[in-house]
Amino acid sequence: MDWNLVKVFLAVCETGSQVRAARLAGLSHATVFRHIALLEEQTGTRLFDRVKGRFVLTDAGNEMREIGLGIARSFEAIDRRVSGRDGNAEGIVRLTAPRSFADTVLPRYLMNFSEAHPNVRVELLVSNQEMNMSDRGADVALRVAHNPPDHLWGRRVLNIDWAVYAAPSYLKTAARLDGPSDLSQHKLATPAGHLLRHPAFRDVLNEKQPVTAIACDDLTAMARLAAEGCGVALLPDDLRRSDLKRCFTYHTAPANPLWVLTHPDLRGVHRISLLMGFLAKEFVRDPYWMRTAENLIDE
Repeated sequence: MDWNLVKVFLAVCETGSQVRAARLAGLSHATVFRHIALLEEQTGTRLFDRVKGRFVLTDAGNEMREIGLGIARSFEAIDRRVSGRDGNAEGIVRLTAPRSFADTVLPRYLMNFSEAHPNVRVELLVSNQEMNMSDRGADVALRVAHNPPDHLWGRRVLNIDWAVYAAPSYLKTAARLDGPSDLSQHKLATPAGHLLRHPAFRDVLNEKQPVTAIACDDLTAMARLAAEGCGVALLPDDLRRSDLKRCFTYHTAPANPLWVLTHPDLRGVHRISLLMGFLAKEFVRDPYWMRTAENLIDE
């Protein structure tokens, strides 16, 4: 038996009219009529007598009403208990994030969150790959994306600039490196594979730009090559390292939008919305991201 049929039946019981029941249930009068007819067909008995335009319960209808009300009260109890639990700041939240954030700012942000919400346990799942959020493999995702997946819900919290980085030891003997016009005097770490198609490298890889003999398709490895003195590297600011100096912002490269995302069905879970809001504020107010009018997103 379809529970939706029973809900329509209870609406007719409450109002005594198919028209008012349709208005109460947000359905058409014809739909209510079909639902009642189908329910009577499934139960094999008449549930209402039509008396002077009103629907009066039969004996079988009265029994159905008592059973239906009991089921409705059970559903209401489930809703209150589950919603009440989700309304509390307690439980587990699974957060997936790229290593570039997990190795730098996230530990500090999550420690601050734990101090503010000690009953919420965060499981940090470090991955650069998109994780399936439909089966609760993760509840919240921190992702850099120009167009996040349509099936996720969230907000853009920050625009991360690209900059040119080099090892201090390299800069001691190299030509000046204060702006884009100086790049022609330096070998740039060469992208390979999918990185060749990245918009950040579209303009810098021109005929005048010298490149290193070593190419790679991973930005983290590229940063490591630059730290070893193998030329200079164009990197997003989330990949900055203590053994690299940030020389200048490369404004030609489009900034990386940082999103905090979840499944739409989870947006109302209190502990999840708490973590999402907390992370968004931590990123925005952290001087680590060199806050300017260019890289902040209005709240």
